[in-house]
Amino acid sequence: MNKDKPLNSPLLAIRPNWLAMIQEEILWPALPIIDPHHHLWDRPGSRYMLHELAADLGAGHNIVGTVFVQSRSMYRRNGPELCKPVGEVEFANGVGACFASGIYENRWGCAGIVAGADLTLGRRLHDVIGQMKQAAGIRLKGIRNSTAWHESPEVRSNPIQPPSGLLSSSRFLDGVRTLAEYDLCLDIWAYHTQLSEVYELAKACPQVQVVLDHLGGPLGVGPYEKARQAVFEEWRKSMQKLATLPNITIKLGGFGLKVMGHRYFESDLPPSSEQLARDWRPYIETLVEMFGADRCMFESNFPVDKGMYSYGVMWNAFKKICTACTPQQISDLFFNTANRIYSLDLPKD
Repeated sequence: MNKDKPLNSPLLAIRPNWLAMIQEEILWPALPIIDPHHHLWDRPGSRYMLHELAADLGAGHNIVGTVFVQSRSMYRRNGPELCKPVGEVEFANGVGACFASGIYENRWGCAGIVAGADLTLGRRLHDVIGQMKQAAGIRLKGIRNSTAWHESPEVRSNPIQPPSGLLSSSRFLDGVRTLAEYDLCLDIWAYHTQLSEVYELAKACPQVQVVLDHLGGPLGVGPYEKARQAVFEEWRKSMQKLATLPNITIKLGGFGLKVMGHRYFESDLPPSSEQLARDWRPYIETLVEMFGADRCMFESNFPVDKGMYSYGVMWNAFKKICTACTPQQISDLFFNTANRIYSLDLPKD
């Protein structure tokens, strides 16, 4: 068992030696991939910066580009509180510039940035987004706030607990509508117990492209630890309703989040892609059938998920799940959807 982090911690320690115990041949090595969801940070006991990201991108899969997502990292030390997240955008944009130089195997890391501006700021939000656009230029693609909330103390995926009901607050919705003025997406991380709020938000803001992270968060801990099938059915019904709204796109991933209930980190060996594909297939096939491949995109959620499995094995698992898909579906799931939704304009080769 991994004892590097207590079981009540939302993040697991990354153990390179453990991950290296499973080595696999890379499937479909020429397939172009965009990883539309990863983080970067340098925290006590947890470092995932440019070189760690570049190492994972170079694990053998053809990762053409990536999207950095709000991490509460590298905030400005000084200045107004509401503008401190601009520092994270400056940081991510600098990493994007490093990749754009071409010295990292011509990969477009951080080609897109989903920033963390407080959407409840009212008119002051314009100033924050203006500064972020000035810092990142065309790399700024969206905004995400911490919104995953549950009353149970056993259900935690963020070090800082967001307020209850944020997704349905009028101030938050006003902020979401503001994103349309800047042609920015809204990324949402919510648990399956919050999907009715996500539906009402997306319905009320049809002009905003809503990207639902991590499958819509089917929970597997706390009160849901021994209720996987019941959770699946509840989650499936909620996702079916969300699929009726054309402005919602789904990220397929995040299975390494502890709140999902998988406990790969407790095994002596890390999981193989065969095991991951077997565990994940019901969720992914359900969502692709509901939304269509052109409204779904695979994601890594690294380094959060790296405590459970390696980058190379994860992409192999996604590819194994897609063996029955058409070439068009495969292209959409691994590249086209992310390229279109985030307006990345990346070449496939």
